[in-house]
Amino acid sequence: MGSKERIARLKDETRLNILDAALDIVKDEGWQSLSMRKIADKIEYTAPIIYEYFANKEGILLELTRRGYIILAGEVRAAKQLYESPADQLEAMWIAYWNFAFKYKELYRLMYGVDMNCCELKKSMPEAELADDLIYEVIEKIMTVDNPPEDLVCRKFYTFWSIIHGLISINLVNKGRNEEMNQRILKDAIKGIIKYIND
Repeated sequence: MGSKERIARLKDETRLNILDAALDIVKDEGWQSLSMRKIADKIEYTAPIIYEYFANKEGILLELTRRGYIILAGEVRAAKQLYESPADQLEAMWIAYWNFAFKYKELYRLMYGVDMNCCELKKSMPEAELADDLIYEVIEKIMTVDNPPEDLVCRKFYTFWSIIHGLISINLVNKGRNEEMNQRILKDAIKGIIKYIND
């Protein structure tokens, strides 16, 4: 490996270390506690080195948000591939969405503004639409109308999202029910919406 490749690899590793350190700090202390100084201390670098990779804390938040959307899309896509039936795919995809929210709580809170001030990062990030697009496609397959209007598909998507995101949010702020009850509510909601998706 040449020196240019080694330098590039070291820069990539440092960048990833910064992001991982930021996420570790958030897991321990919450998003409001994150600062460039704390990240520098965590990876034992000086703060100016952190600024060589990210202009400010918002740059780090943007990259972590992007990472979250990419992981979410991968998990939704994997869930879809487990089933042939669009209804089963849709249920599995929303359950994957739910599981992502609790497996990656800190990223979910950042991505969707749960229990914190939501930054408007989603609008400028194509990765934010990856999982949504997968779910849209399956909703269209379930609908019995040929070429359903986009606003109808959008309405059905947001019906799903508002219920599932609402249930996740309730549980992330520790006001939910036990896990068995949560799973029953989640599956009832998904199956109910699928049942009436053509209304």
